[in-house]
Amino acid sequence: MAHLEKLLAISSAPLAAKRGSMPGLLKTYALGPELFGMLEQKNGFYSFESALHVFPITQDPGSGLEGWNAESLWRNEYKDLAQGLLFFGEDILQDQFCLSLKNSRVFRFAAETGQIEFFADSIEKWAQRILADYRAETGWPLAHEWQQKHGPLPLGQRLMPKIPFVMGGEYNIENLWAGDAVQGMRFKGDVALQIRDVPDGGAVKLKIDSRPDR
Repeated sequence: MAHLEKLLAISSAPLAAKRGSMPGLLKTYALGPELFGMLEQKNGFYSFESALHVFPITQDPGSGLEGWNAESLWRNEYKDLAQGLLFFGEDILQDQFCLSLKNSRVFRFAAETGQIEFFADSIEKWAQRILADYRAETGWPLAHEWQQKHGPLPLGQRLMPKIPFVMGGEYNIENLWAGDAVQGMRFKGDVALQIRDVPDGGAVKLKIDSRPDR
């Protein structure tokens, strides 16, 4: 069984009905057809106790792929850091998986810093890497432990750090709470812009106007 087929086989039911044609948004990305091919088989899904979330193609402005990538939802909080990227999935802590207009690769977008790193050169190899080390790549241990204590994570929520990880927050459930995904990304975008020019090891004093809504 191919890696993508295996990932789809162990994931949740589709989050939306099958889409008949590829939306124009995907046509501008080299890997857009590959991403659409995955979503044709299963239009959005959760895997590894909701640690991995892949967005479906729907008309819903908040939960669908097109809505999630709208400038007005959260990505404008990152300004140029999110430019030219198409976000199609996320781990439990909201680091995003994305495509780039510049090349045919899949990248990982660090939500708290806005930095991107190469992840795979195809959707199939993205699935292969996820399956090879899902604990690290999706944050499954934290998702599992948190839900064992608090119950299933509601739709539209992800785990948020009380103290941002980039500020020294620990990767444990005592430093986590469940919050609205959109508000979480808006908050992280604000953090990313404030620290973007701070050198490694430099002092940081964050200006925080509000905490993401619970």
